[in-house]
This record gives sequence, structure tokens and C-alpha cells, in this order.
Amino acid sequence: MPPPRAPPNPKHTTATTTTTTTTTTSRLSTFPPSVKPRQLSHLHSQLAQLQAHMADLENLLRMTAVQAEHVRALGGYCGGLFMAASKVLGEETVGGGGGGEGGGSGSGRGVETEQRQGLVQGQERRDL
Repeated sequence: MPPPRAPPNPKHTTATTTTTTTTTTSRLSTFPPSVKPRQLSHLHSQLAQLQAHMADLENLLRMTAVQAEHVRALGGYCGGLFMAASKVLGEETVGGGGGGEGGGSGSGRGVETEQRQGLVQGQERRDL
């Protein structure tokens, strides 16, 4: 029985290197001959599955491209609505006089009355 080893001293470390030699042998030669056709058939089925998944992915990408065009059009519509709302609300604050958080000129009229008045004035201007 070998004598017990002392715990390693952290102040003194030694580096050891080991070299191993490997020989390359053909692993296929160790398998029975019935394994190779089974592996090839499995690879063939995986390739068929991969091709089916690639076809699905291509269809999904095509649909995504069409949907992206539609989302872009919707973005344009939303942008137009926001600009129109900004114009209406901007005219309201300019026409309201105060424009502060009180929301009006202090004449006691509601926002709806001011909007109706602005629409009527806008129609009169178009008629001229």
C-alpha cells in the first residue's frame, strides 16, 4: 500500500502534461452490414422531413411578406388619423384662446360647441 500523500501546497504548483496517441480506425467496419442501410434510410427520411419543413418555411415567409405590406398600409392610415386628430386638437387649442389645462376660453362653452363652430366656419370658408 502506498504511503498517504500530503495535501497540495497552494504556493507550489507543478504542471503535468500527458500525451496520448490515437489510432484512426474505420468505425464502419466494426458495425454489422445491416446497420448501414438502416442508417441511410433514416437519413433519407430526415432529409424528406427537412424538405417538407423548408417548404412550410418558404410559404410562411411569403405570407409574412404580404402581411408586412398590409401592416405598412395600416401604419399609413394610422399616421393620417393621428395627423388629422392633431390638426383638430391644434385648432381647438388655438381657437380656445387659453389652451391650458382648463381647456377653453373661459366663456362657459363646451368643447363640443367650439368644435361645431369650427366645423361651421370651415364649411363657410369652403363655400366662398
